[in-house]
Amino acid sequence: MKNLTQVLIVLFCLCMPALLHAQRDDSKYLAGAVPEVDGKVVFTKDFSIPGMSQDTIYSRLLRWMDARLAKNGNNSRVVFSDKEKGQIVGIGDEWIVFSSTALSLDRTKILYQLTVTCQPEKCVFEVEKIRFNYREGKEKYTAEEWITDKYALNKSQTKLVRGLAKWRRKTVDFVDALCIEVTEALSASTAAQAPVEEKKEEKKETKALVNSGTTVIAPKTQVTVETPKATATTPATVTVAATPQTNVQAAPSAYKEVAPDAVPADAIQTGNGKLVIVIGEEPFNMTMMTANAGGSLGKIAGNKPVIFTILSPEQPYAQMEAAQNYTVRFYPNGQTEPSVILECKKVPSQAPIEGMPRTYIGEILKAKIK
Repeated sequence: MKNLTQVLIVLFCLCMPALLHAQRDDSKYLAGAVPEVDGKVVFTKDFSIPGMSQDTIYSRLLRWMDARLAKNGNNSRVVFSDKEKGQIVGIGDEWIVFSSTALSLDRTKILYQLTVTCQPEKCVFEVEKIRFNYREGKEKYTAEEWITDKYALNKSQTKLVRGLAKWRRKTVDFVDALCIEVTEALSASTAAQAPVEEKKEEKKETKALVNSGTTVIAPKTQVTVETPKATATTPATVTVAATPQTNVQAAPSAYKEVAPDAVPADAIQTGNGKLVIVIGEEPFNMTMMTANAGGSLGKIAGNKPVIFTILSPEQPYAQMEAAQNYTVRFYPNGQTEPSVILECKKVPSQAPIEGMPRTYIGEILKAKIK
């Protein structure tokens, strides 16, 4: 009996990896997840920023790309920029980690080119010329021979080839993370420049952000974002059951519910008010914190309406990290009641570098406005 138990345990351990692999949803990484143009792998993402000038888009993305590549601490850099033409080109060289334990580290160097083409109210972001240096450069591959549909998928294109699966997943996630950073750079005056970090995928996700169509970033009035200062009456983080207090008369409470994608583009202007994040339920166990570094409305992943809220580096963030759902309220200057109330579900995003602002993305589930 003892021997039979041992055999069953061994069989279970052998089968467990296969069972876990079978349960994984890889739909995000299947056919078309790695796009090709004339036989070359080129990830392309279109952004629409209503009301933003070409010069503003160019300056924001040049600043973002320069900082993003400089943090690699090697030859990564901006190699070409032309403000008049709205073009920026950079080259990157950094690590992608497949797995890391106390006993082993499985990673590869990824080398790539970033290209941005800016126009009034829109821009195109491209990631191409991707190469991998594995095992300290002993093995070298190109994206075209390693992660395309032809090599990384089975014949029916329904499953990832086991040996190449990790490469395709991590590359698509890497590009998605870059797209989120571009969205943040265009959405607020300061954006967290974050390292790529794998996050748990939502079960409903079936398409990579980079392949989900144009990301719309609104509105025109959000192109200038001022950082509200925390005061004695609006602490950065407090646990209370009341809205922030000022010395002016409260506005009337008359809200109407609108569809999440129907919130007016100018409903939130962080230069003319403040964003307050509410975690928990009223009147008990409710935490309120001001997004000291601002935020803005936007759209990601196939026109999914979201709101970006940015905490300054010195703000506590533990409760925000733990929250899955929260509410964002916009208080116009001089008002004691919010003009916009957004119920949100947190969208997974990468963690920031120490000392940088923390940007949280909330999918808008329910919206009320005055």
